[in-house]
Amino acid sequence: MPDLNEQISIDAVTERLRAVRERVAQACERAGRADEPMIVGVSKTFPLRAVEAGQAAGLTHFGENRGRELRDKARSKIGAFKGGDVHWRMIGHLQTNKAKFVARYADWFDALDRPGLAEELNGRAARNNRVLPCLVQVNVTRQEQKYGLPPEATHDFLDRCAQYEHLAVKGLMAMGSFTDEVETVRGEFQEMRTLLETYDAADNPRVDMEELSIGMSNDFEVAVEEGSTMLRIGSAIFGPRDYD
Repeated sequence: MPDLNEQISIDAVTERLRAVRERVAQACERAGRADEPMIVGVSKTFPLRAVEAGQAAGLTHFGENRGRELRDKARSKIGAFKGGDVHWRMIGHLQTNKAKFVARYADWFDALDRPGLAEELNGRAARNNRVLPCLVQVNVTRQEQKYGLPPEATHDFLDRCAQYEHLAVKGLMAMGSFTDEVETVRGEFQEMRTLLETYDAADNPRVDMEELSIGMSNDFEVAVEEGSTMLRIGSAIFGPRDYD
């Protein structure tokens, strides 16, 4: 594995992000899209210098998957930086007892997946005098080891979100199957787009189906072709992670 300082230098991150953006633009052209999805830099497990490098390269949204790590980064000099935009997104599965970190420090929560968590987050957001933007996570692969709502339960859950005055659901999030079979992933992403487009939010003031967060480092081009508005990309920008 390359030296971490070299791996996440501003030059290295800028070059990798440039390559990702070029591939996104090509996918948009293939799909006949005039708009490009936003890129969330998945900074989980990386040190703050990765966020600094990503910000210097033009990223403004960063994804974390642990409540305490999100809190610590949001409290840092980057989190308090006033010279540019830094938006912290909690993108991983959240235990209910960690909701306090998200309600206070996250700008977005992208993995809302059950009523009990919604209830807790709503109460915590109320105590912090804010409305928390959220994405509802769907287990579109239907794999038992993955988190998220079953696709067939998603619309009912969205209806239920009408009662949470301090949550604002802005769309859906899902992870595709980790496979080389592109058409399998494409079918999953198409199902997600259908779920988004067929939900009637006319009578639900807490839900606005604006965002479709699909696509990561291994499948983002397919996601772009299938209508993603938000890509979650980590290793393709920051390099390989050392989980040890």
